Amino acid sequence: MSVKRIAVLVSGGGTNLQALIDAQERGDIINGRITAVIASKPGVFALERAAKAGIPNCVVARKDFDSNRAMSAALADKLKSLNIDLVVLAGFMVILTDEMVRAYPNAILNVHPALIPSFCGEGCYGLHVHEKALEYGVKVSGATVHFVSEECDAGPIVLQRAVEVRENDTPETLQRRIMEQAEWVILPRAVSLFCQGRLKVEGRAVRILKPLNLSKECLQ
Repeated sequence: MSVKRIAVLVSGGGTNLQALIDAQERGDIINGRITAVIASKPGVFALERAAKAGIPNCVVARKDFDSNRAMSAALADKLKSLNIDLVVLAGFMVILTDEMVRAYPNAILNVHPALIPSFCGEGCYGLHVHEKALEYGVKVSGATVHFVSEECDAGPIVLQRAVEVRENDTPETLQRRIMEQAEWVILPRAVSLFCQGRLKVEGRAVRILKPLNLSKECLQ
Protein backbone atom coordinates (compact mmCIF):
# COMPACT_ATOMS: atom_id res chain seq x y z
CA MET A 1 0.00 0.00 0.00
CA SER A 2 1.45 3.35 -1.03
CA VAL A 3 2.00 5.99 1.65
CA LYS A 4 -0.95 8.42 1.73
CA ARG A 5 -0.19 12.08 1.13
CA ILE A 6 -1.97 14.28 3.69
CA ALA A 7 -2.84 17.97 3.44
CA VAL A 8 -3.86 19.84 6.59
CA LEU A 9 -6.05 22.94 6.17
CA VAL A 10 -5.77 25.59 8.89
CA SER A 11 -6.99 29.07 9.77
CA GLY A 12 -5.38 29.92 13.10
CA GLY A 13 -2.88 28.83 15.71
CA GLY A 14 -2.66 25.24 14.57
CA THR A 15 -2.91 23.30 17.85
CA ASN A 16 -4.52 20.35 16.09
CA LEU A 17 -1.91 20.59 13.34
CA GLN A 18 0.75 20.36 16.04
CA ALA A 19 -0.93 17.27 17.46
CA LEU A 20 -0.73 15.68 14.02
CA ILE A 21 2.92 16.70 13.57
CA ASP A 22 3.78 15.27 17.00
CA ALA A 23 1.93 12.04 16.21
CA GLN A 24 3.78 11.75 12.91
CA GLU A 25 7.13 12.24 14.63
CA ARG A 26 6.22 9.51 17.16
CA GLY A 27 5.37 7.14 14.32
CA ASP A 28 1.68 7.03 15.28
CA ILE A 29 0.41 7.91 11.80
CA ILE A 30 0.89 4.65 9.96
CA ASN A 31 1.23 4.69 6.16
CA GLY A 32 0.65 8.45 5.94
CA ARG A 33 2.72 11.61 5.71
CA ILE A 34 1.77 15.29 5.98
CA THR A 35 3.04 16.75 2.72
CA ALA A 36 1.24 20.12 2.71
CA VAL A 37 -0.28 22.69 5.06
CA ILE A 38 -2.64 25.24 3.52
CA ALA A 39 -3.93 28.28 5.39
CA SER A 40 -7.05 30.31 4.61
CA LYS A 41 -5.27 33.56 5.54
CA PRO A 42 -1.67 34.74 5.72
CA GLY A 43 0.31 35.22 8.91
CA VAL A 44 -1.35 32.55 11.06
CA PHE A 45 0.85 30.72 13.57
CA ALA A 46 -0.04 27.35 12.05
CA LEU A 47 2.18 28.25 9.09
CA GLU A 48 5.11 28.73 11.47
CA ARG A 49 4.44 25.31 12.98
CA ALA A 50 4.51 23.77 9.51
CA ALA A 51 7.73 25.56 8.56
CA LYS A 52 9.42 24.48 11.79
CA ALA A 53 8.50 20.86 11.01
CA GLY A 54 9.82 21.19 7.45
CA ILE A 55 6.40 20.77 5.86
CA PRO A 56 5.69 22.68 2.62
CA ASN A 57 3.00 25.29 3.21
CA CYS A 58 1.10 27.99 1.38
CA VAL A 59 -1.91 30.29 1.61
CA VAL A 60 -5.15 30.07 -0.35
CA ALA A 61 -6.76 33.18 1.10
CA ARG A 62 -10.52 33.37 1.50
CA LYS A 63 -10.40 37.12 0.86
CA ASP A 64 -9.13 36.49 -2.67
CA PHE A 65 -12.41 34.82 -3.69
CA ASP A 66 -15.93 36.18 -3.96
CA SER A 67 -17.53 33.07 -2.44
CA ASN A 68 -16.83 29.88 -0.50
CA ARG A 69 -17.72 28.00 -3.68
CA ALA A 70 -14.99 29.73 -5.68
CA MET A 71 -12.47 29.12 -2.93
CA SER A 72 -13.49 25.45 -2.64
CA ALA A 73 -12.96 24.94 -6.36
CA ALA A 74 -9.52 26.56 -6.19
CA LEU A 75 -8.58 24.46 -3.16
CA ALA A 76 -9.66 21.26 -4.89
CA ASP A 77 -7.48 22.13 -7.89
CA LYS A 78 -4.52 22.93 -5.63
CA LEU A 79 -4.86 19.69 -3.68
CA LYS A 80 -5.15 17.61 -6.83
CA SER A 81 -2.00 19.26 -8.20
CA LEU A 82 -0.21 18.15 -5.01
CA ASN A 83 -1.47 14.54 -5.40
CA ILE A 84 -3.16 14.68 -1.99
CA ASP A 85 -4.97 11.55 -0.81
CA LEU A 86 -6.44 12.82 2.47
CA VAL A 87 -7.54 16.32 3.48
CA VAL A 88 -7.68 17.15 7.20
CA LEU A 89 -9.50 20.23 8.47
CA ALA A 90 -7.73 21.34 11.64
CA GLY A 91 -9.36 24.54 12.80
CA PHE A 92 -10.25 25.49 9.22
CA MET A 93 -12.80 28.30 9.42
CA VAL A 94 -14.20 28.22 5.89
CA ILE A 95 -17.24 26.07 5.08
CA LEU A 96 -16.32 23.97 2.06
CA THR A 97 -18.88 23.48 -0.71
CA ASP A 98 -19.66 20.47 -2.88
CA GLU A 99 -16.75 21.21 -5.22
CA MET A 100 -14.40 19.94 -2.52
CA VAL A 101 -16.66 17.15 -1.33
CA ARG A 102 -17.00 15.76 -4.87
CA ALA A 103 -13.25 16.01 -5.43
CA TYR A 104 -12.51 14.11 -2.18
CA PRO A 105 -15.50 11.87 -1.34
CA ASN A 106 -15.04 10.32 2.13
CA ALA A 107 -11.48 11.64 2.11
CA ILE A 108 -11.90 14.87 4.09
CA LEU A 109 -11.72 14.58 7.88
CA ASN A 110 -12.83 17.30 10.27
CA VAL A 111 -12.51 17.51 14.06
CA HIS A 112 -15.37 19.23 15.90
CA PRO A 113 -15.14 20.15 19.61
CA ALA A 114 -18.42 18.55 20.71
CA LEU A 115 -20.22 15.23 20.56
CA ILE A 116 -22.10 15.51 17.27
CA PRO A 117 -25.09 15.86 16.79
CA SER A 118 -24.96 18.19 19.82
CA PHE A 119 -23.68 21.76 19.46
CA CYS A 120 -22.76 21.57 15.80
CA GLY A 121 -23.67 23.11 12.47
CA GLU A 122 -23.39 26.63 11.13
CA GLY A 123 -22.25 29.11 13.77
CA CYS A 124 -20.94 26.44 16.13
CA TYR A 125 -17.18 26.91 16.08
CA GLY A 126 -14.42 27.81 18.50
CA LEU A 127 -15.52 29.03 21.93
CA HIS A 128 -19.15 29.31 20.75
CA VAL A 129 -19.43 25.51 20.95
CA HIS A 130 -18.32 25.42 24.58
CA GLU A 131 -20.48 28.40 25.52
CA LYS A 132 -23.52 26.54 24.20
CA ALA A 133 -22.57 23.36 26.04
CA LEU A 134 -22.22 25.19 29.35
CA GLU A 135 -25.43 27.16 28.82
CA TYR A 136 -27.29 23.90 28.20
CA GLY A 137 -25.86 22.36 31.36
CA VAL A 138 -24.51 19.12 29.89
CA LYS A 139 -22.42 16.91 32.17
CA VAL A 140 -20.19 15.61 29.37
CA SER A 141 -19.00 17.10 26.12
CA GLY A 142 -16.09 15.99 23.95
CA ALA A 143 -14.90 15.86 20.37
CA THR A 144 -15.88 14.18 17.12
CA VAL A 145 -13.90 13.33 14.01
CA HIS A 146 -16.15 12.92 10.99
CA PHE A 147 -16.00 12.79 7.23
CA VAL A 148 -17.02 16.05 5.59
CA SER A 149 -20.24 16.09 3.60
CA GLU A 150 -22.09 18.89 1.83
CA GLU A 151 -24.00 19.64 5.04
CA CYS A 152 -22.00 21.33 7.81
CA ASP A 153 -20.90 18.90 10.57
CA ALA A 154 -23.22 16.20 9.24
CA GLY A 155 -20.90 13.64 7.63
CA PRO A 156 -20.40 10.07 8.88
CA ILE A 157 -18.78 9.91 12.33
CA VAL A 158 -15.39 8.18 12.54
CA LEU A 159 -14.41 8.58 16.20
CA GLN A 160 -15.73 10.32 19.32
CA ARG A 161 -14.39 10.81 22.84
CA ALA A 162 -16.30 12.16 25.83
CA VAL A 163 -14.85 14.63 28.33
CA GLU A 164 -16.26 15.57 31.74
CA VAL A 165 -17.78 19.02 32.19
CA ARG A 166 -16.91 20.47 35.60
CA GLU A 167 -19.05 22.82 37.69
CA ASN A 168 -16.51 25.63 37.62
CA ASP A 169 -15.75 25.35 33.91
CA THR A 170 -15.52 28.39 31.67
CA PRO A 171 -15.65 28.09 27.88
CA GLU A 172 -11.87 28.48 27.89
CA THR A 173 -11.15 25.74 30.46
CA LEU A 174 -13.57 23.34 28.78
CA GLN A 175 -12.06 24.08 25.39
CA ARG A 176 -8.57 23.30 26.68
CA ARG A 177 -9.59 20.04 28.37
CA ILE A 178 -11.43 18.84 25.25
CA MET A 179 -8.41 19.62 23.09
CA GLU A 180 -5.98 17.82 25.40
CA GLN A 181 -8.15 14.80 26.27
CA ALA A 182 -10.08 14.31 23.04
CA GLU A 183 -9.15 16.28 19.92
CA TRP A 184 -5.40 15.68 20.11
CA VAL A 185 -6.05 11.96 20.68
CA ILE A 186 -8.75 11.02 18.20
CA LEU A 187 -7.70 13.20 15.25
CA PRO A 188 -4.29 11.51 14.75
CA ARG A 189 -5.95 8.15 15.38
CA ALA A 190 -8.57 8.75 12.67
CA VAL A 191 -5.93 9.95 10.22
CA SER A 192 -3.87 6.82 10.83
CA LEU A 193 -6.89 4.54 10.37
CA PHE A 194 -7.68 6.23 7.05
CA CYS A 195 -4.11 5.90 5.83
CA GLN A 196 -4.14 2.20 6.71
CA GLY A 197 -7.32 1.69 4.68
CA ARG A 198 -9.24 0.67 7.78
CA LEU A 199 -12.27 2.98 7.49
CA LYS A 200 -15.30 1.73 5.59
CA VAL A 201 -18.30 4.02 5.17
CA GLU A 202 -21.67 2.26 5.11
CA GLY A 203 -24.40 4.88 4.88
CA ARG A 204 -24.11 6.99 8.02
CA ALA A 205 -21.98 4.40 9.81
CA VAL A 206 -18.19 4.09 9.62
CA ARG A 207 -16.80 0.63 10.32
CA ILE A 208 -13.24 0.30 11.59
CA LEU A 209 -11.71 -2.73 9.92
CA LYS A 210 -9.22 -5.00 11.61
CA PRO A 211 -5.63 -4.58 10.38
CA LEU A 212 -4.46 -7.12 7.84
CA ASN A 213 -1.21 -7.46 9.76
CA LEU A 214 -1.63 -7.90 13.51
CA SER A 215 1.81 -6.55 14.30
CA LYS A 216 2.30 -4.13 17.19
CA GLU A 217 2.53 -1.20 14.77
CA CYS A 218 -0.81 -1.90 13.13
CA LEU A 219 -2.58 -2.16 16.46
CA GLN A 220 -1.83 1.45 17.35
